[in-house]
Amino acid sequence: MAYAEKVYKVRNGKKTKQFTWRARFKAPDGSWPSEPGFPTKKLAEEYGEQQEAAMRAGRWTDPTLAETQFGTWAREWMAAKSPRGRTVTTRWARLEAHILPRWEHTPIRQITWFDAEGWANNLTCDDVTATHCLTLMSQILTGAVDKGMIPVNPLFGRRRSRTAAAKESQAAREEDKLWAPADVVLRVARRAGPLDGLHILTTAFTGVRWGESLALRPSSLGARVEGEFTCPVLAVTEEVAEYAKRGPAGERLGMVLALEPVKTKESKRRIDLPPFLAELLTEHAASVKGEFLFTPRGGEHWRRGNFSRQIMRPCADGRKAVTKTRGRAERAAVESVMEGLTMRALRHTHDTYQDQIGVRPSLMFEQAGHRRPGIKAVYQHPTPDMRRDRLGGLQEIYEGAMSALGWTRVWE
Repeated sequence: MAYAEKVYKVRNGKKTKQFTWRARFKAPDGSWPSEPGFPTKKLAEEYGEQQEAAMRAGRWTDPTLAETQFGTWAREWMAAKSPRGRTVTTRWARLEAHILPRWEHTPIRQITWFDAEGWANNLTCDDVTATHCLTLMSQILTGAVDKGMIPVNPLFGRRRSRTAAAKESQAAREEDKLWAPADVVLRVARRAGPLDGLHILTTAFTGVRWGESLALRPSSLGARVEGEFTCPVLAVTEEVAEYAKRGPAGERLGMVLALEPVKTKESKRRIDLPPFLAELLTEHAASVKGEFLFTPRGGEHWRRGNFSRQIMRPCADGRKAVTKTRGRAERAAVESVMEGLTMRALRHTHDTYQDQIGVRPSLMFEQAGHRRPGIKAVYQHPTPDMRRDRLGGLQEIYEGAMSALGWTRVWE
């Protein structure tokens, strides 16, 4: 049963007549925790009785556990989780770059939504990353609730109120606005050559994500049969993840390029291929000697940065002329086609094409690998006629660009 005891103040090493009250109560393990600092005996006893009542109701948390520093608990939580490798890398990056510098030594019981939101709104990273940092903190604190360290997660279910500057910064992200007309895609693809150019063309006309495109095999090509409707498809089931492998305590163990299942059930899909792309991919798959459709010349997998530097930047941005010098050959100038074009922008391009040709939402979301929100996702489904219209529209975009360029083949 809870009780209270006097705690005399000490001054210059001597006990004085002044005192406060300390609550003592019996914990589930038989120990007697205490909480000091009460001005009256009654308040101390009431506090102890409240703790014992919470124990009987199964709601009690040990106050000493709530003093655990956030950094200590975050590392324990990370070591206990085993999501996909890329997810682990992203979490550690956010912890080390943004979260731990501010919250490393803060007891978890002292974290409030007011302080956390204010901190997130003043981060110098992009606005989306700031929101994701709050989400990660909330996941970690929910783990602390589940372990009985704190009674509630102060960040759970809260919606961040962004500053006007943050909203303006998010609206100004130019890469998210970039897409390429079909003639631009074709010109960049031609410059890149049949192998890397087909990789570019496939991304623009199917919307595969970067990691998904690296995991495509000749066996990914198949067919969809729905009654009398048949069309070639590209099956997306895996992706190649690029990340820094981490140990249990977050130590870096080197870079990894590894196959993983796609992240969501919507990402696992079969993309209907327009006739021109099905023909090009089938021809290419027949000549592939390795395991995957799109690889660098030495095999293995592309790293995103290498593909951007070696393929996308010279093919899309162009380059200046180089004069002949000792140890360096002369090189002619190459004009820019679309400066800043990326493989991510080509995924945006595919969805833009779908919108342009009026693809119905049920099919648009399916083909892009997105989760469609709302009740319509339950009631509406793609039909063969929708699929025919989409394929016809994409084929028309391709043929129109080929005609405008005066080409009969993408690669001579």
